Amino acid sequence: MVTGWAHKVAGPFAGRWLGILLLSLLVAGNAPGQSKEYQIKATFLFNFAQFIDWPPAAFGGADAPFCIGILGDDPFGNYLDETVRGEKIGSHPLVVQRCRHVEEATNCQVLFVSRSEAKKLKEVFAGLKNQAVLTVGEVDGFCKDGGVIRFVAEQNKIHFRISPEAVKKASLTASSKLLRLAEIVPPGGD
Repeated sequence: MVTGWAHKVAGPFAGRWLGILLLSLLVAGNAPGQSKEYQIKATFLFNFAQFIDWPPAAFGGADAPFCIGILGDDPFGNYLDETVRGEKIGSHPLVVQRCRHVEEATNCQVLFVSRSEAKKLKEVFAGLKNQAVLTVGEVDGFCKDGGVIRFVAEQNKIHFRISPEAVKKASLTASSKLLRLAEIVPPGGD
């Protein structure tokens, strides 16, 4: 189940955001072998991309792909691919890229850092320094080490924390709508 953040959603995006999450919950119940948790997180990744602004230099051109990367082990199966199939962010078609090393992820706009990379977080963030990449993870210390968004699962609910300091360091701009839905991480916190 998704946390009680839905009651905070306001504005024109509320219906779409909530609709996509509810759809993901329905689909999750019908997808054998795939974790409902990661199906919901895949939907969050897609939605995060709609509430963050990247500098134009983050793309190779006006119609260059918008890349959601997975660094390390892939917990999503094919659900992330299905979630973004046929979708666009502005004029950028969405693609999913699986990366074994951080050097492969520098062309990604969103990068999910898998649990398998937990011991390498500082190396990962050093490899992305000066890159406009929205980093998303789920391990303790993710935001403290430099990550932008951390998923937190508590009592069968998923919510997220966001570090405005890390958003700024990545040269990104987060929508106030997204910030209202998140738990804000203070500098140096997690």
